[in-house]
Amino acid sequence: MTATPTSPTGRPERLIVRTRTSVLAQLRDRIAGAVLGPGDAGFREARAGFNRLVIHRPSVIAVPENHFDVVEAVRFAAEEDLRITVQATGHGTGVAADGGLLINTSRLTAVAVDPVTRTARVAAGATWKAVLDAAVPYGLAPLMGSASIVGAIGYTLGGGFGWLGRRFGLASDSVLSFDLVIPDGTPIRVSDASFPHIFWALKGGGAGSLGVVTSMEIALADVSTVYAGNLFYPAAEAEEIIRRFRDWAPAQPEALTSAVTILNLPPTDDVPEPLRGGSFAVVRGCWSGDLATGRAIVDGWRNWRTPLVDMWDEMPFAATDAISMDPTEPMPVMVTTEWFDDLHDEAIDIIAGCARPAPGSAPLIMSAEIRHAGGAIARGAAHAANDRARSGRFLLELISMVPDPQVALAVESTQRVTRTELAPYVTGATYLNFTSGAERAGRAADAYSAEHRRRLLEIKATLDPYDRFCHGDIG
Repeated sequence: MTATPTSPTGRPERLIVRTRTSVLAQLRDRIAGAVLGPGDAGFREARAGFNRLVIHRPSVIAVPENHFDVVEAVRFAAEEDLRITVQATGHGTGVAADGGLLINTSRLTAVAVDPVTRTARVAAGATWKAVLDAAVPYGLAPLMGSASIVGAIGYTLGGGFGWLGRRFGLASDSVLSFDLVIPDGTPIRVSDASFPHIFWALKGGGAGSLGVVTSMEIALADVSTVYAGNLFYPAAEAEEIIRRFRDWAPAQPEALTSAVTILNLPPTDDVPEPLRGGSFAVVRGCWSGDLATGRAIVDGWRNWRTPLVDMWDEMPFAATDAISMDPTEPMPVMVTTEWFDDLHDEAIDIIAGCARPAPGSAPLIMSAEIRHAGGAIARGAAHAANDRARSGRFLLELISMVPDPQVALAVESTQRVTRTELAPYVTGATYLNFTSGAERAGRAADAYSAEHRRRLLEIKATLDPYDRFCHGDIG
């Protein structure tokens, strides 16, 4: 027998025990957007996010058409004693919602760029692709991540470590203000000048704990053309490649954000012909300074050892999806992460051993990427809410595709064993955007120092005393 979900105040959620039709009709009368119950057409699509391993099962979904719809939906939830979950693209979903109200912000896609102030106003459901399209004509770029299909606001609330990170900082550093609907349904504009404590908490404190961010204003970088790409070496040489990268990357200027990756590519048409079905050690990154200088820096790798495939070149920043080559179709994935101050040889051997498939075996790890941090990322750490999540030198991300439950068990075991073996060498910190599902919720506290977590919990308790936004990252 399935237990009845309880509300933030501990009572059974009223939407479960009252007539659904009458309650949904009340919300439909209040907003211009769609209101969907479990039996309605479009309900499954509206609850689904990019990561299909985490499936929300809300009692009702609101799909707002505008900022005012969000205000009314949150007020409705407060009146009906419902928990609230927020989703745009669903790339960084934590614990799945069971019952309550899901606010799907995917229709709120407006982006407006001011080329004079070099800023952009970005709505709740806009992807980085929409921001790029608006900024590129002015020679400007947002501090986006490795894939333009990711929702801009959710990514930013989790920090946002992208290919311009070492030069300009995390995406959260670029935020000038947020429009936030707090848990009682009150809309406020949050900045350094107004509600500075909430502003501090939102800039890296994670998504979905303090209310619904309906838009943000961000500063844009003066970047149009970059030198970026990938050098592919045999996976058998991964340990040697990673050790050289460990020594090489910290000596490079901040205009370079780089990574070394063990990459297991599927034999599919969306993978370039020479790479299909192969396993590689990859040196990748993005140089945003003088292009000739960037080419000379990467030539150091070419002169050391000729790669199997060389894809570094000048490109418009708008084409930087080509660096990480992230999947574009929704799929079930497991993601985990660790931070390192130093990459010991023993840790490198563990990472290579877990990521490189045994001969004749299908890989359980699709990608094991080690990003070099420091620079503006580290300089902004001390005062940021997520101080521990940006203080290390190297950041590991393990990504696995999970086509069925049996594979999920094997992947979970592999990731757990790998993290256990790496425990003597890591800082213990978590980067929120490189976790998912129950692990994201379980490890969120490790993104913050004890003092910063205490401050975040105080802000959370003041804004949301009933923990209505209980699926967020502060925990």
